[in-house]
Amino acid sequence: MRYGKGRNTQHWRFQVGTLAVVKLVLQILLVVLSLLLTLLILMHKGKGGGLSDMFGGGLTQNAGSSGVAEKNLNRWTVIIALIWAAIIITLGLFIKFNLG
Repeated sequence: MRYGKGRNTQHWRFQVGTLAVVKLVLQILLVVLSLLLTLLILMHKGKGGGLSDMFGGGLTQNAGSSGVAEKNLNRWTVIIALIWAAIIITLGLFIKFNLG
């Protein structure tokens, strides 16, 4: 196999450049989702006696939140956590196989 100038070399460079862009986008998305996931977890209603009460979660218990709102918050938290985990695994594979 020849590594000089040629058609195959340019194609390989394009793939490596594209994978580098994909890796960068995944890293940026990971940071954004990490912050969003942290906010969603902190928004959950405290069940009492936990860390959420220490940081003021106990104050919102009297206001009462809708059961539907809590369910939607749980759904969004789980969905974003699954996407976050998938990105972590994908970036780990990028590192393992030295891509990007």
